[in-house]
Amino acid sequence: MFEYEMHQMKAADLIREADNRRLVRQVRKARKEAARNAGNEGERRVESHRGRFVSAA
Repeated sequence: MFEYEMHQMKAADLIREADNRRLVRQVRKARKEAARNAGNEGERRVESHRGRFVSAA
């Protein structure tokens, strides 16, 4: 009986973990889609190499 209960607990843990991972994927997909559909160009992230390196003394 103890082994059965342990199995049930492990199965419930795996189901919770799968649900959490699924939720994370959905959130990432929604964020990516929202960023893609954003019509305002000024709100996008700016990628710049300026300031990454300092000048030598």
